[in-house]
Amino acid sequence: MSAAYRLPSPYDRTPLQRRASGFALAVGVNLLLLLVLLGLGVIPAPKQPTSTAIIVDMVPESHSAASSEPTKAIARQTRTATNRPVPKPPPIILPVKPTITPPPPPAEKPQPWIEMSHDQLASADLRNIPTAGEGSSGDSEVVGRGPHGELLFNAEWAREPTDAELAGYLPRNPPDGWGLVECKTIPGDRVEDCVELDQYPHGSHLAAAVRQAAWQFRVRPPRKGGKELVGSWVRIRIEYSFSRSDSSAAD
Repeated sequence: MSAAYRLPSPYDRTPLQRRASGFALAVGVNLLLLLVLLGLGVIPAPKQPTSTAIIVDMVPESHSAASSEPTKAIARQTRTATNRPVPKPPPIILPVKPTITPPPPPAEKPQPWIEMSHDQLASADLRNIPTAGEGSSGDSEVVGRGPHGELLFNAEWAREPTDAELAGYLPRNPPDGWGLVECKTIPGDRVEDCVELDQYPHGSHLAAAVRQAAWQFRVRPPRKGGKELVGSWVRIRIEYSFSRSDSSAAD
């Protein structure tokens, strides 16, 4: 009798084998679905750990330099624009109110008289002037007091001034008159430090003409007791007359 062949039936296996086959089938189906979902991107792929490998850029250097040139040019233009000084606005100047300056005080006019101190006034007192003829013979005549109270003597010419020496200091169109000054005698029959005393007519400037011409005068120093008093003061009077030839005289 020949043996018959038949396909094995699932029921021929034991229940444990049947359960293992079903479980394997279910796992396989789930894995298939998981792969499908990964392929569609529904489930993100797991992150790979950070690599510590060295990455080498194989791009040619010329291409890298060419790409960096525009960047450097832009940075250079930005730096130049930043460093360029910003012009300051012009200052605002407010108008100043003009100030009114008061006019200067008028210049003082010279007084028509000569100011003298109390001592000088006392020395000019006629009661204090020695009378003519006082003193020993040969002494110079005392005619008053000098600017500091010293004795004032009458001048004695060593040489009378010439018309040329006097004419250079006269005012324009001078009148007939006289000028009176007092001067201090110095060695060499000279005088200095002359002071105007009086004149006639008043305002004629004849005293000023005598004072200015006095540096040319030759006057002997006063004498007292036979001694010359160099440094003493003398009185000099010059008379001017333009209607006759002689134009000078001295007291």
